[in-house]
Amino acid sequence: MTTTVSKASPKKSGRPRDAITRLALLEIVESVSPCTVRQAFYQATVRDVVPKTEAGYDKVGRLLVEMRLDGSLPWEWITDNMRWMRKPRTYGSLEDAATWWAAGYRRDLVPALGRVEIWLEKDALAGVIYPVTEEWDVPLMVTRGYSSLSFLHTAAESWRMDWRNEDAEPEDPVTVYYLGDHDPSGRDIDRNIERRLREFAPDTRLRFKRIAVTEEQITEWSLPGRPTKRSDTRSHSWVGDSVELDAIPPDRLRDLVRRRLEAHVNPDTLARIRSAEAAERESIRDFARQVLSA
Repeated sequence: MTTTVSKASPKKSGRPRDAITRLALLEIVESVSPCTVRQAFYQATVRDVVPKTEAGYDKVGRLLVEMRLDGSLPWEWITDNMRWMRKPRTYGSLEDAATWWAAGYRRDLVPALGRVEIWLEKDALAGVIYPVTEEWDVPLMVTRGYSSLSFLHTAAESWRMDWRNEDAEPEDPVTVYYLGDHDPSGRDIDRNIERRLREFAPDTRLRFKRIAVTEEQITEWSLPGRPTKRSDTRSHSWVGDSVELDAIPPDRLRDLVRRRLEAHVNPDTLARIRSAEAAERESIRDFARQVLSA
């Protein structure tokens, strides 16, 4: 569903400069939604809307709260993936269940893409990237910093068992694309993950590649940085500022992931899967109608 936003000026704050900032934030968030507050802040610093300081971040957060509460900014444009609800799926009737089953039926796309996974350092950005990984039926693995050994071992075991695709061979490669911060710990996290995955899955042909944030992206996209935390024990040999993954605009982040996944697609296999999926979905509808009529 497309959200229509009035182009009228958002409600004015009591501070004249806040009104200007609110207009700028509305334009930023509309162009990259859904995004996190931190992403909106980074884009605001790039456009010189607010200073790259804690005070600037606090101002962006405050104004985004005010704008959502007064109705000038749609709630769904700001994402918060850190908090969520657990509840089993239930239905109002058998007809509801059958309708949901038919609408949600999907064929496994592993035969068309191969075994590909997206690994992400920050849970707050999962909502930004998930629409792409969901579209291509690709696992999105959120590490939340350094991963636990249990998480890494379970991931490696899944490659060996590969319950998603009974036709997969043990020698089929697994490609992992990693996205994380460019800072002392951020650059160490993916090295740690790759080392452990190779340790836990020694027979897997693993292709592991960091696709963000890279030094080339920092230069090419003029990504804003922040002073490196000297309290980080890994910072003693680090040169220059740090750049967070949030500094990459959400639309560019999604495009980056989408292009990586599309490069794996076998068009002929994908077409066959889509055709079979459509036919099988209609078969489910026919079956549902027969059950309901009985």
